[in-house]
Amino acid sequence: MDQRTLVKFLDFANHHADASYDDIEFVCDRVAKYGFNAAFVNPFYVPSAQKYVQEAIKKKIKIGTAISFPLGQETLGIKIASSVEAVKNGADEIDVSTNMGLLNFGQDGLYLEELKQIINEVKNQRKEMVVKFIIETGLVLFEDRIKAAAEMILQSGADFVKICSGMGPRGASLKDVELVKNAVGDKIKIKVAGGIDTLKEALDFLNAGVSRIGTSKAIEIIKELR
Repeated sequence: MDQRTLVKFLDFANHHADASYDDIEFVCDRVAKYGFNAAFVNPFYVPSAQKYVQEAIKKKIKIGTAISFPLGQETLGIKIASSVEAVKNGADEIDVSTNMGLLNFGQDGLYLEELKQIINEVKNQRKEMVVKFIIETGLVLFEDRIKAAAEMILQSGADFVKICSGMGPRGASLKDVELVKNAVGDKIKIKVAGGIDTLKEALDFLNAGVSRIGTSKAIEIIKELR
């Protein structure tokens, strides 16, 4: 795989609690330079990232953000408000943490309804908005719950199943991808995150059928390819 192909699969992210304006500008600069799919920043920085892109970079790049991240246990109203605000602030993609407590203890009706309502509100704001729902697989008690979550995310109308936030007890694994694929096949795209730092790890996930990788090590991966 050449660099031009690989970069389109990578989201360059900085979700650190101490991220600064300089850090966010760095992420945007590097996305523009290397051609990564999107710059992922915390919700607070979405407006300033868009302003920086328009005024300094003057080249369209996608800005993504994470909602209810990484716990997923805000109320539904807060999740919807945060998602809609991100759209209005100029985000192109949102990754939303789901409520693992509901999932683990079989509250599938509540889990699915939450997903559907978020999708409905976001797509009403901007139909082309890309929405990914995160399964924190390191917190899932049983493998069948990972499959159930993937099936419900598909039913919700989301664009991606995202495996792991990168802030949980572990990152995504190839086994997680296999479980999701077994549940939903190719009916929905898959994003992975969490400790994907090397070219080999990235290629292994892409070969397993992943369509997107979230990483803070996108530059190192590309340099390794070179």
